[in-house]
Amino acid sequence: MDPDILRALRVVIDPELGIDVVSLGLVYETSREGDRARVVMTMTTPACPLGESITRDAREAVETMVQGIRHADIELVFEPPWTPERMSPEARAQLGA
Repeated sequence: MDPDILRALRVVIDPELGIDVVSLGLVYETSREGDRARVVMTMTTPACPLGESITRDAREAVETMVQGIRHADIELVFEPPWTPERMSPEARAQLGA
């Protein structure tokens, strides 16, 4: 995982939960090659109505906050499925889990 990309993705908040996508465990993979970044991520459910908005926010965050990146490809996947166990301990505590 690229630490600069992860840092940028921490500003992307799931509006329903109020927690960033990294802490929620929605980011599966990050990489960069030249001026391009790749992010593989998921949503809490395949039917998440905010998926398009969150992926747009992720693309914008990486493209504007990561030095040297001009284009970010955000790949939305649902395998493996997201589970609450992917959340950070802090996110679980924030949600009362």
